[in-house]
Amino acid sequence: MAGSSAAVPAQGSDARARKAGGASPKACIALLVALGFALGCTEFVVIGIEPEIADALGVSLSQAGQLISFFSIAYAVLTPVLALTTGRFRRFNLLVVYTVILNIGNLLSVLAGSFEMLLVSRVVIGSVSGALLAIGVTYIPELVPHKQVSMTISVTYAAFSVAMVVSTSAGKMIADALDWHAAIVIAFALTLAISAALVVALPRTGKNDVPATIGDQLQMLLDSRALSGIAIFIFGVGSVYVFYAYVTPYLQDVLGLSSVAASMALMAYGVMCLISNILSGILDTRLGIKGLIPTFLVQAALLVGLYLAGSATVPALACIMAIGVTMYLVSTPCVSMFMDTAARDYPKAMTLATSLEPMAFNMGISFGTAVGGVVVADLGMQSAGLVGAAFSVAACLLTINAARLVARKRKAA
Repeated sequence: MAGSSAAVPAQGSDARARKAGGASPKACIALLVALGFALGCTEFVVIGIEPEIADALGVSLSQAGQLISFFSIAYAVLTPVLALTTGRFRRFNLLVVYTVILNIGNLLSVLAGSFEMLLVSRVVIGSVSGALLAIGVTYIPELVPHKQVSMTISVTYAAFSVAMVVSTSAGKMIADALDWHAAIVIAFALTLAISAALVVALPRTGKNDVPATIGDQLQMLLDSRALSGIAIFIFGVGSVYVFYAYVTPYLQDVLGLSSVAASMALMAYGVMCLISNILSGILDTRLGIKGLIPTFLVQAALLVGLYLAGSATVPALACIMAIGVTMYLVSTPCVSMFMDTAARDYPKAMTLATSLEPMAFNMGISFGTAVGGVVVADLGMQSAGLVGAAFSVAACLLTINAARLVARKRKAA
């Protein structure tokens, strides 16, 4: 995240933030982190309740997986499109509009009585989730001292990532105790409360309210470093999601775990992902983007190990937990590359730069989930690890190319 600190640093005090129409900086930062968590819960809650949704709405498990892939497609496509096309509008006004659309989409999910309506609601939510998080991140350099910008952005993205596993396991527990609708209602209530508080708390104006044309930002999107980072996410995240998008039925149907045991396994996986987020920052600080080269090789080996483990519970669970440790190592080195590229060469594209991580991550989710659906339907769920391993190797090769591009650019400078 070193590059992100090149954005305009915060110099104001609590009083200055209130003068601009917001709450104290600490309160704003806490709400931004909470927003990251709430958006993650909204997106990933369906993973833990896919079997219940499929049974209740009369669709197959692979069709239920479309709730993830369609969300991710909308997220991946519209996040950069909105960043590119709304650069001339005031940041706070956009945040309010996105918040309203987000909560309308969540309400549609709560009211959904058919699979088609639920699918539409997921597309509505996905269309603005990434843009909302990207705008929120642009406030961070104005709310914290310069030296804290990188860590604060990392924590905000980490909250989104951690929510993936927390909402998966919690959603399953809620669905088991009540029903799948209850899990979606709770996710909606959480998002509504946090987004409403954020609208009240955030400053109305700020230093990063700089008008930017499509041309100003498009140059950043077409930079070879940005394109390489996006490709790394697609294959690096997709490699895990070939398996993880169907983790609940995998745990129950392949490994034979009970519903309670599967929920406990998901909670343990969440702890591994927390460790992964922490290690991601350390990896970036010490090695930068090149640190992902051995990471993806290890990830590929673990996914092959998952395939070889078959239905043997202990070795399969060991591989799953180790995969969790590798899952988010990709985030901080790639985000750091995006932010550094914008700060050095495209200063008006900072909002777009902050949108690339959630955009690319969800492209990886959509890609992996879609491939996983084909694997589950045609080859069987146990083959997911082998296909995912091939994607990890592809991510490794892409990382080698990205590291060369970064080194070449720095040498030229």
